[in-house]
Amino acid sequence: MAGVAAGGHAAAVDDGAVRPADADDLTALPAIEAAADTLFVPLGITDLPAPASAEERARAWRVLVAGRPAQGFAVLGRLDGDVHLDQLSVHPAAGRRGLGAALLAATVAEAEAAGSRRVTLTTYADVPWNAPWYARHGWRETGDVGPELAAVVRAEAALARHGRRVVMERPVR
Repeated sequence: MAGVAAGGHAAAVDDGAVRPADADDLTALPAIEAAADTLFVPLGITDLPAPASAEERARAWRVLVAGRPAQGFAVLGRLDGDVHLDQLSVHPAAGRRGLGAALLAATVAEAEAAGSRRVTLTTYADVPWNAPWYARHGWRETGDVGPELAAVVRAEAALARHGRRVVMERPVR
């Protein structure tokens, strides 16, 4: 059963719980992200930015993990008064078990608890497990981009060499 973690309460998922990351989880995140990035190789995308360090992830507004030990994670920030999903990664060995969907649901719950009107993200428009997957989970492309989100889009401009990038949003209510 996929569930939501809000206010620090864990929710059941197939392989564990969605919960706030602890120090041990943070050290595991770079390896999870690197493993997840291998899914891009068959698409010819072999030069993604290196995974963020545990120290960098510790500075995020919120980091949620799924499973114990962590098998997937969501890194959340605050941009323009909204919650922004900076990164969502699930280890390929734990894929297709609902962990990504549970992390998305928990992200939306965290945003609602924080009083945000929406969650935003940037992603590839045509990679099947990027924009099309988010769209199946209630996200839509948006042009409603404030100055802080616009700065993220500019910083990620080089990633467009692999395909069209889009900004997506999901209302929290």
